This record gives sequence, C-alpha cells and structure tokens, in this order.
Amino acid sequence: MRGTARPGRPKLAVMASSDSATGDDAPGADTYRNKPRRRGDELNDAIYAATLAELTESGYADLTMERVAARAKASKGSLYRRWPSRTELVVDAIRSHQPEHAVPDSGDLRADLLTLMGKVSASLEGPRGEAVRGLAVEVTRNPELLRTLRAEVMDSAVPPMLEVLRRGAVRGVVRPSALTPLVAQVGPGLIRQHFMAYGAPIATQFIEDVVDQVVLPLVIAHVDGDAPIAKAGSTPRP
Repeated sequence: MRGTARPGRPKLAVMASSDSATGDDAPGADTYRNKPRRRGDELNDAIYAATLAELTESGYADLTMERVAARAKASKGSLYRRWPSRTELVVDAIRSHQPEHAVPDSGDLRADLLTLMGKVSASLEGPRGEAVRGLAVEVTRNPELLRTLRAEVMDSAVPPMLEVLRRGAVRGVVRPSALTPLVAQVGPGLIRQHFMAYGAPIATQFIEDVVDQVVLPLVIAHVDGDAPIAKAGSTPRP
C-alpha cells in the first residue's frame, strides 16, 4: 500500500499556490502573463476603472467581483484581498474619482453659484454617478456606507458653497445668517435629488432654476428685511 498514489495531490498543490498569489499572480490572470505585473496603485486604478465601467453598463445589482476582475485583467483573489465585498469596492472606486470643487470667484454671486452647481452636476455624470445611483438602495441597509457616501458625495460641495456665500457676504449681497452648512446643502442637494430621480445629464435650465428660484432668494441680503439689495451680482450694501 505504501506505493499507492494519492489522488488529487497535484490539484491541491495548484490551489495552495493560488492562495498565496498576489497582484496579477493568480488564476484568472494567466492569460495576461506576458504583460508587466501590476501592483499597488497601478493595479488599484485598473480595478477602480473596471468597477465604474461595470456599474455604467450593468448597474449595481448585477455587479460581480468576477466581472470586475475579468475587465481589469486581474485575479478575483486580488480583489477579495483588498475588498471583502463589492460594496466596499464600489465606495473606494467612487472615492478614487472624487472631483475637487474649486471655488469660483468671478465677483458675481449668480455666476459663481451657476459655476459651482454646474460642477456638482458634472461630477454626477458618467461611471461615478452611476455608482452613486446604484448604491441608493444599499445605503438603507448599511449605515456605515451611508456615512461614507455622505462624506464623499453629499457633503463634498458644502465647503466651496460656503466660501462662495462668504465672499458674497463680504461684498454685502449675501445675508450673514445664510452662512450655514444647512443653507449650503440646499442647491447641491436639489441637483443630486434630480439626478437620482431622472439620471444624467442634468439640463442647464434646471441648474439655472435651482440657482434663481431657490438658492438666490434664500441667501440674498435685504434692506431692512424687505427688498433685496441686489438681484444676484456684486452690488455692495448701500
């Protein structure tokens, strides 16, 4: 009996080697052996791009780690070593494409608000926006995910919005009491709500309506609490 072969040993050896693989070194990446091995940020960037592309094409409900790995030309194991679940992967993919909302400073309040709201709208287009929409249902079951999305998406426009309003207050066209995070969230919040309901692109007319019918009436300074001192521009307080 000592000479009896043990069936299955070669198969187990292959499985063991796959468990210890890293980066592109694992089953599923064999087809790409002739390409330079990717690690670190390069591999992460490829996985993020694949994740957002899959979300755009198939949506969050049909997103799988297997399809992301195939599109990224990486191993499934390299994904699971970094992200235990697709939710965590999608959050990191969204974070990796977080735009910077530079603060416009034209000297005209309405023009600056339109510029900033346009940037908020643009940030919701493309794969990143589809990822945000795809997570809308998931956040109701995952408080940690909701906190992350609030910080990365919902609140990201608040600091530049507050700065635009602060500069308007210095020029005398914005009431100082409007310089609060709650007021600063109104415009971007309406843009996001419209996107969640109707998708992209968001019409320029809608952005103008948000600024002219909601944000400006909410923040414009008034003389003696009655008539506004300026419709939207840079006119100082008399």
